[in-house]
Amino acid sequence: MRCGTVPIPDSAKTEYVRHLKLKFSEAFSPNTIEDEVSQWGDWAFAFRNFLSFMDWGYLTVLGRLLDSEASVRAAVAEEWFSAKKGVSRPAARALPSLASQENRKAIDLIGECIDAEYPQATVAALRALVEAIDLIGECIDAEYPQATVAALRALVEVAPFIMSISVDVHLLSGKRAAVEVETDASVESLKRRAQSALVVPSRGRLLNSSGEVLDGAQTVTEAKLTSGDVLTLHVNQVQLKAAKGINFSAFAALLGDGSVATWGRADFGGDSSAVQDQLRDVQQIQASGGAFAAILGDGSVVTWGNADYGGNSSGVQEQLRDVQQIQASDGAFAAILIDGSVVTWGHAGAGGDSRAVQDQLRDVQQIQASHGAFAAIRGDGSVVTWGPAKYGGDSSAVQDQLRGVQQIQASFGAFAAILIDASVVTWGDARFFGGDSIAVQEQLRNVQQIQASHGAFAAILIDGSVVTWGHAGAGGDSRAVQDQLRDVQQIQASGGAFAAIRGDGSVVTWGDARSGGDSSAVQDQLRDVQQIQASGGAFAAILGDGSVVTWGAFGGDSSAVQDQLRDVQQIQASAGAFAAILADGSVVTWGNADYGGNSSGVQEQLRDVQQIQASDGAFAAILIDGSVVTWGNAIFGGDSSAVQDQLRYA
Repeated sequence: MRCGTVPIPDSAKTEYVRHLKLKFSEAFSPNTIEDEVSQWGDWAFAFRNFLSFMDWGYLTVLGRLLDSEASVRAAVAEEWFSAKKGVSRPAARALPSLASQENRKAIDLIGECIDAEYPQATVAALRALVEAIDLIGECIDAEYPQATVAALRALVEVAPFIMSISVDVHLLSGKRAAVEVETDASVESLKRRAQSALVVPSRGRLLNSSGEVLDGAQTVTEAKLTSGDVLTLHVNQVQLKAAKGINFSAFAALLGDGSVATWGRADFGGDSSAVQDQLRDVQQIQASGGAFAAILGDGSVVTWGNADYGGNSSGVQEQLRDVQQIQASDGAFAAILIDGSVVTWGHAGAGGDSRAVQDQLRDVQQIQASHGAFAAIRGDGSVVTWGPAKYGGDSSAVQDQLRGVQQIQASFGAFAAILIDASVVTWGDARFFGGDSIAVQEQLRNVQQIQASHGAFAAILIDGSVVTWGHAGAGGDSRAVQDQLRDVQQIQASGGAFAAIRGDGSVVTWGDARSGGDSSAVQDQLRDVQQIQASGGAFAAILGDGSVVTWGAFGGDSSAVQDQLRDVQQIQASAGAFAAILADGSVVTWGNADYGGNSSGVQEQLRDVQQIQASDGAFAAILIDGSVVTWGNAIFGGDSSAVQDQLRYA
């Protein structure tokens, strides 16, 4: 191969000139490669700039070496390589060899370098590059213009083979993979390769190191990506939400592409066909007892389901802009906008009408809901409530005490607020739901957290002791076990009882025995308890060895599957049954079959399960491939066959 023998494809000329115009838009705009040569003359400079978008540092040093005196070439190379971390040894040896014009050695070393830095380069690419470098070596002593043209022609031929980069793509979990892609490929193509390499089925977004979302329609070059860049892949996992209905229910699945699939009782949110074309770019979903509300990417809201449960937001649709979060009672929704104002809709008897306090709903930070009322915490720590008084919608009797509120917990019909001084203020139905804590008010000091059953509250103090109040039949009276309530770390609640885990892993229970308030039959087994889950009337405790202990009336008997309950990782509960995910991704269920306690019909499908969501009478499991498997009572969402095609590739 001799100087000047390689023709330059017009497409290569056009692409190269386009690159030069972009890079030197203010100082240089040649029409042809030959024009560049006549203007610059020095082929090393031209060579450097031709491939600058591939490895600017490498070629800059190459140009400096070839233009400098032989006596300083080695020093220049050493200086650059000491500053550039991660350069392969073959590359470090290649440049001094080029500088001394030991051409064959340089070719061999550059070949090694390519093997190291471009592991997926084809044999054809390597051969072509060696020919190009060989030609450059022959032309080093030739006259500059002819040598420049010949060298550039050869590089034009090889450039398509080697114009690829390798980037590191990370998941938020820390998992990472190196992904190689051509510079003219789309960012969308890069994202698909990353998803394949990281084995994540759901769709997501690629973010650069500055946290900016990359445009999938751009090419890798247009996105200004270079080898070694670190990108983050935000995966949109499937999210499940269940309506809270006690007689009927439904599920809504937020799929990876931002669309939504629904199933279950049609008039309780299981049928979203009327708004399906609006359910695009959904960010999150909230559920009432019989309806759903979805926040879209632009901050607007789409609702569906039973109008008496908030399924129709047409009356406030124009106000639902820049929505940040939504909270739901049994029959209504409350949305917090970006400016801190609140928009409500749904049944007035469940908090759907906030007009009486609308002028107070400013600078709202968070909202809590009971069965039929709402309580909003404002930026100054004050509280605004609305909805029927029997559900806690009227806080006027304690309004002057509600200052510096940090968090609020709710029972079925009452609220309990922890203040900045760790004291507690309560309001709502006093007879059945714990709205009056006056009997224990002096004890409610240094409160760290509060848990609520259907009709009572339990507060953990800083010293690990517990204070309870509310309906005795719902766990409001803990006197029988008060001396055992020491060093309590966490509390779980069923509908009518509490279970406290102590620092030594033992458990103390109280409340309605039928709801799990009496654990005496399994007390000697409750050792090294790690976590507890509750159904409507039973508890299930995961021990340190991965086994499970259960008690109570609604799913409290797991004897039929006890030998299967090994290596349990997590448990989910419906109103009357439990579902446990094992370490191998399989699932074990028990409890009332009408509430999802029997999964035999789908047992073979329950493999590689990642998480489970439950309505009152059914379960839905998300598998590792993003698909969804359901079981339980069909009127509670246990049958998803009508949307299975959507869920299979969720």
